Amino acid sequence: MRNATDIFNEWALSGKDKGMEKNHEAAVKEMLSYLIRGQEDPFSFIDAGCGNGWVVRKMKDHPLCEKAIGVDGAEDMIRKANANDAVGNYFYSDLLEWAPEEKVDFIHSMEVLYYFKNPSELINHMKLNWLKPGGKMIMGVDFYQEHERSHTWPTDLGTHMTLLSEKNWVSLFNDHGFSHIENFRANVQNDFPGTLVISGVLDSI
Repeated sequence: MRNATDIFNEWALSGKDKGMEKNHEAAVKEMLSYLIRGQEDPFSFIDAGCGNGWVVRKMKDHPLCEKAIGVDGAEDMIRKANANDAVGNYFYSDLLEWAPEEKVDFIHSMEVLYYFKNPSELINHMKLNWLKPGGKMIMGVDFYQEHERSHTWPTDLGTHMTLLSEKNWVSLFNDHGFSHIENFRANVQNDFPGTLVISGVLDSI
């Protein structure tokens, strides 16, 4: 089994990152709209597993966004992010080992958490070290139990993926002290049950 970061490095070098951006754009648009709905105060934002930085660049354009940060474990993706946005805040690091200088209001993650053998560990790390009390985290995954066509992906790509159900993902947020947990499907289409989205608010640590 290969490391997922090695695969993403190859995708960055081959230009496949642009396809990822195109394929995920509709779901991410729904997620970001949900994340910041009703927001009236300036906010800070981290994209966990930012790839080429396209979500960070999108959030930087929001008039209330004071800081948008991207972090990714694929070095070539971060190189691409810096090339696309020379004044951006992008960090090459294992997500489990990295922490921002200051905690943020919002965390976003698309198609990342299931690549970790223990997603609960990453959620806990982000809760403790990334997110302000009262902050909100939102994650989206296309690889989940109810999306049966996705179940072959670990074999297809030759990398580890942790397969959880919608109920399992909601339980992880609940277990780590998030409240106002909501789950929905984004970008639902006739041949696709949608991106599974989970969101929660961190009331306290």
